[in-house]
Amino acid sequence: MRSPKWSLFLLALALAAAISLATGAPSAAATWVVDQPHTEVNFSVKHFFTPVTGSFEEFEIKLDYDAENPANSTVEAKIPVASINTGNEKRDGHLLSADFFEADKHPYITFKSTSIQSNGNGQLVARGLLTIKGESSEIDLPITMLGKQDIPEEMQQMLGGTTQVASFKASTAVDRNDYGVGVGNWAATLVVGGEVKIEILLEAHRR
Repeated sequence: MRSPKWSLFLLALALAAAISLATGAPSAAATWVVDQPHTEVNFSVKHFFTPVTGSFEEFEIKLDYDAENPANSTVEAKIPVASINTGNEKRDGHLLSADFFEADKHPYITFKSTSIQSNGNGQLVARGLLTIKGESSEIDLPITMLGKQDIPEEMQQMLGGTTQVASFKASTAVDRNDYGVGVGNWAATLVVGGEVKIEILLEAHRR
């Protein structure tokens, strides 16, 4: 029977990552609006040998992207730790405690880009500062553009004025112990793995 404690954590990261991802599209630095109902910040961490999955249900992402010069792009993300969802209310509550995220003292996970570079063929790398539980570390987030669509003028009104839509997928992994997520016996990686895999599926609109 799984301990309700682990899975979790990190994910956060994702955040970060999530988070972090947003990047994509037009020809000059422009602000894209993240479509939250069609965006997911997911994570996976092993309990012994079995992957346990979860997500963050709430997040704020501000994205300014310059396709002509990605170095001019920026992205910032803010994720309420309390929005974690592993499908088990008891486990989620434990994750918010001092054993893991200590959410009452550290209510948010944040990410702020320091650079965004293009590797060509729709491949980007967002480098930035990820902060969890008061600990900050620079991470690289590889991003793949899944597609970009110009919206025909006759359909823009029905889509709230949207002129372009872009979708991205970002995947990376972080070590939860780099951020102090898991203290005492919960810092050990025998039961709960140290590596947390993060996958972000993001859709953004430009008006």
